[in-house]
Parts: sequence; structure tokens; C-alpha cells
Amino acid sequence: MNPLSIRRVVIVGGGTAGWLSASVLGRAMGPNLEVRVVDSDAIGTVGVGEATIPQIRNVNRFLGIDEDAMLRATGGTIKLAIEFNDWLRIGHSYMHAFGDVGLPLGPLPFQHYWLRSCDDPAAADLWTYSMNAVAARAHRMARIDRVGNSPVAGPKYAFHFDAARYGRMLREFAERLGVRRTEGRIVDVQLRGTDGFIDALQLESGERIEGDLFIDCSGFRGLLIEQALGCELEDWRQWLPCDSALAVQSVTQGPLRPFTQANARPAGWQWRIPLQHRTGNGHVYCSEYMSDDEAASLLLANLDGQALGEPRLIRFRSGVRRQPWVRNCVAIGLAAGFLEPLESTAIHLVQSGISRLLALFPDRGFDPAVIEEYNRKVREEYTQVRDFLVLHYRATQRNDMPFWRSCAALPAPDALAHKLAIFEATGQIFREGEELFTEQSWLQVMIGQGIRPRRHHPLADNLPAEQFGEFLGNIRSLIRGAVERMPSHDRFIAEHCADSTQ
Repeated sequence: MNPLSIRRVVIVGGGTAGWLSASVLGRAMGPNLEVRVVDSDAIGTVGVGEATIPQIRNVNRFLGIDEDAMLRATGGTIKLAIEFNDWLRIGHSYMHAFGDVGLPLGPLPFQHYWLRSCDDPAAADLWTYSMNAVAARAHRMARIDRVGNSPVAGPKYAFHFDAARYGRMLREFAERLGVRRTEGRIVDVQLRGTDGFIDALQLESGERIEGDLFIDCSGFRGLLIEQALGCELEDWRQWLPCDSALAVQSVTQGPLRPFTQANARPAGWQWRIPLQHRTGNGHVYCSEYMSDDEAASLLLANLDGQALGEPRLIRFRSGVRRQPWVRNCVAIGLAAGFLEPLESTAIHLVQSGISRLLALFPDRGFDPAVIEEYNRKVREEYTQVRDFLVLHYRATQRNDMPFWRSCAALPAPDALAHKLAIFEATGQIFREGEELFTEQSWLQVMIGQGIRPRRHHPLADNLPAEQFGEFLGNIRSLIRGAVERMPSHDRFIAEHCADSTQ
């Protein structure tokens, strides 16, 4: 046994970030680690993120959380895609769907065959080759691995759920593992005089909580990472100018869509997330181009059901900590950085942060090489997600509003500029390292935002016309047939995971 082994982990802040971190550490490290969450009911959480991406199924599986039970407990629904409306131009719509788009043939990715087909004015839409997109548009859902004996995979999915209920479920799970919760406000963070490491937290009650490793899940405040240790946020406003959001819930109306909607607005965009018991809505906007009152009026005017309260205002800055891990403190979730929820990455970034910490779990020596590697990988992931979000804003044909004209003129970060240049020149998409978004994700958003390559790979022309038509037609036929056999999304929810609180 290493005499320097970490024995005590103190997590500051509850919510999804705090309780997911506690659950993963409790499940992975077991009784060898004392995990304590310091939280205050009086502070509350941001708690607006209710849409996820498929990677959440991995952490649920690791924790042993039953999928249907989770959906019942959280009023959840299935998410197959995000629908982007009015981003390229007013009246235009496209989807960023999870899962495959088409099938590769030989050494070539599918997009080159689809690009070849675009020489025909009657060519099929790119999204007819996506199982997820076709099912989402038809409001259907089924759990299938693949279509018959074909290589066409079934839907790849994530969830919409009530984030507060999910956090409570994680808390119950963590406490069953032995994680302790302490209610109270932190009034002082005591640092060791010898090296500046965090020694203990002083609570308003007078209690002093010591730890070996501290995890900051205190949200935008960055109580430990910023206020105590002085690590600033690297500001990314030059690429992501939105700085405000208003969130409100509304009554659920009509069939439950198995997709999130992101509807462009004059100075930003509005999300719509369908849950079983309500709909989550929010308006993300740039305060330079729209007042809070205007933004609230626009949000309330574009709900699909009666509002269940007044919009709640959230101010934010897009960016990432220059060092998410400083000394014996690791920032997770909003304390580590913020990227607007355009692609529903918030919970994933919590998940990947705690997974990286687990993979690089230190001892009390806190080797600088371990800390440096963690910081490098976290900043790399945030930067790659940032570039994907910037693509949505920068690649627009809209010139009807000052905000959208300014977005079209945004500078492209170097990596994004390179990726776009390669795609426009060759139709090729190269994924960098452990990049979160796949080639199929980049393809859909680039095509959806009006970016078309000047050519496709010449190997795609080697396939004889008859085989070429058969190849494309078979994919569309297999997808169409599979979706027609699926139940409606409403029926799927009713049969598998109807809200237990209704």
C-alpha cells in the first residue's frame, strides 16, 4: 500500500457535477476512499441542462443504473438528434443526428459517394442515409442493434431528462455507496503556508473539513479554483459572443419529439427540450444586441405551451480555466469552464473530467507531470468542442440581423480554419485524437450550414453507375423499412419508461 495514497476526497457543490463525481469515485474506488460532498441547499444550482449526448449511457452503465428506471424517475424522453432551424438562413432546417450517416465502401467514407450523387439535381437528402434522422423526423424509436443481417446500425441515442431529478438520483446512489454529505456554507478556504495547497474548508457552523484532494463543483463561482487559488478563466468571447440565457419551463404540448430543437433568434438561439412532465426552454443571446426584457418577451412568445413561471436569468462567459487542476484541487463542470448548451455537452464534460481524474488519480505527492497531462487533455477537449460550436455561428448566410452579420465575420480558430479548408478542398474530414465529435457530426453540421466541398475523392467515381445507384438505394431502403416498423416515440415511452410521478 502506498503510504502517500489519497484517503479523503472533498467535493464542493452538489448538483449533477458534484453527485456524478461522487458516484463515479465511490463506485470505482470503493471503501478505500472517503468521499464527502459539502453542499448547501441555500445556494442551489444552475440546473438548466436537460439534454445529453450518447456518452451518458456509458457512465450510467458503469454505475449500474437501469436505463428505463432512470427515465421513469426523471420524466425523461429519448434524444436522437438536434434540429437546427433558421441557422443557415430563415426557413432552412437540418439535423445533427447521432450515429452513422450511410456506410463506408472500401477505403472511402460515405460522404464521397453522397457528394458524387449530388451531381444529379434529384439526389437524395444527406439525412435520408441517417437512421437517427429518419426516425427523429417520423417521431419513432426502438432499441435495435442493427437492421437484420445488414451492416446498417440501429439508432444511437441519448436522453432528455429533468436534471434536478437526475442529480437527486445520483445523490441517493452515492450515499448508498457510503459517500457522506455535509450541509453548510463555506466561509473560508484554508491554505497550507508551506506550498499553498488546500488544507481545509471552514464552514459557517464552525466545522472544519480536511481533505487530501478537493474537487470544485461550485459552478460559475469557482469557489476553490478561482476564489481561493486564483486560477482565471480564459475568455473565449471573441469566438462565442453570447453571454446571457433565460430559462423557463412550459406545459408539454402534443407528441413528444425524440429530438432537441435549437431555433435561431435575432441575437442568439432558443432551446426546446421535451420531457414527459414539462418542456424545458431557454433563450441564449448576446446582451450587446438584445436587452434582457426583449429576450424574455421573445422567449415567452415562442413557447409551445403555457409558461410554468417567470424566466430565470443566467449570465455567463464562455471559456475554460487556464489550469483546471491546480495543486490539490480539480475543477469539474461549470467550475472548470463553460460552453453554451448548443450541442448538449455540459454533462458529458463533467463525465469526461471525472473519468480523466480517475485515470490519472494521484497520490499525495501530486506529481506535476500528472497534473500537466490532465490539464492538457481537458483544455484540448474544451477547445475542440468550442471549435464545433463556432462552426454553427460562423458558417451562416444570414445577413438580416446585426448579430448574425457579426457572427459571419467571426475569426475562425486555427484548428477550425484548417478543418474547413481541408473539407472544402477535398471532402475529407479528419478527427483529431480523442475528439468528442465524430466525422459524421462534422459532416452534418458543415453540410447543414451550407459548406460544400469543391470535389469528392476520385475513387468514388470508380463504382459503376448501376452498382452506385444500388448501393445508395439499399441504404435508404433498409433505413426506411426499419423506421416504418418502429413504434412511435410516445408509445415507446408509455411501454418502457412512463414517468412514475405522473
